[in-house]
Amino acid sequence: MATLKSMLAYSTKALAIIKKHPHVIYIKRTLLLPRLPVFTRAEGRLVQFGRQSSSTAARAESGEDSFLKWFLLLIPATTFGLGTWQVKRRQWKLQLIADLTSLTTAEPIPLPIDPLELNGLEYRRVRVRGHYDHSQELYVLPRSPVDPEKEAREAGRLSSSGETGANVITPFHCADLGITILVNRGYVPRQKIRPETRMKGQVEGEVELVGVVRLTEIRKPFVPNNDVERNRWHYRDLEAMSRVTGAEPVFIDADFSSTIPGGPIGGQTRVTLRNEHMQYIITWYGLCAATSYMWYAKFIKKIKL
Repeated sequence: MATLKSMLAYSTKALAIIKKHPHVIYIKRTLLLPRLPVFTRAEGRLVQFGRQSSSTAARAESGEDSFLKWFLLLIPATTFGLGTWQVKRRQWKLQLIADLTSLTTAEPIPLPIDPLELNGLEYRRVRVRGHYDHSQELYVLPRSPVDPEKEAREAGRLSSSGETGANVITPFHCADLGITILVNRGYVPRQKIRPETRMKGQVEGEVELVGVVRLTEIRKPFVPNNDVERNRWHYRDLEAMSRVTGAEPVFIDADFSSTIPGGPIGGQTRVTLRNEHMQYIITWYGLCAATSYMWYAKFIKKIKL
């Protein structure tokens, strides 16, 4: 009986303390009194703190899920944007190829002497008249013969099949202009690089020539430096070629009609640009579709169920 009275008195005292203090009260466990639930005062009534903690944790977890949901949505959105960008890049590349093709098939014009005018005429067909100086040939190598259809099929491959040789660059004195320019006569296989192996193709006398204007090249990464002493050129450096031959820094690729039996094969202007944008379009849009479905299955379909 005394114990019961003690318990009632202790409980009354505890309730009185809770009413006086709005903050959370924690009551220690004793042998006689089990752990009391923890309370807090809210709007004039006692609220069990355990329920409040549970709801707070649920809101925090919901907030994390919401952040993850919208963050992961960036993946399909980004891949969709990249796919659309590749569509525009492909349209630009096709237009560029069409423009270059039209330039290389247009009616030839007389070769202008003004260097500033020449800078805006790359890939433009021009007509010149004069004679070759075969004693100062230059060799750009290694080179393979131009085949636009084959190059389009092999675009993107790390290596290409076929023979290699050199392009023969020969000074050409223009009789009508009074200057000497550089002409890429065309491709010869490796065993025909030396002039004595192709004497039938060494054109003598005055000829009329149609070619495509080309500008100087900047050495690309991993391309070797030109070896002037050994006459091994790896890219078009018009200033250096002009110093060696005494010609003006004007360069044209002779067209295919300049080819004669036993001589270099003309028409070695490459206008086939790498166009792999359709592969990129399929890749990016495919990733967009896959990640969009995964996002839908995780965050939307689960809600509907």
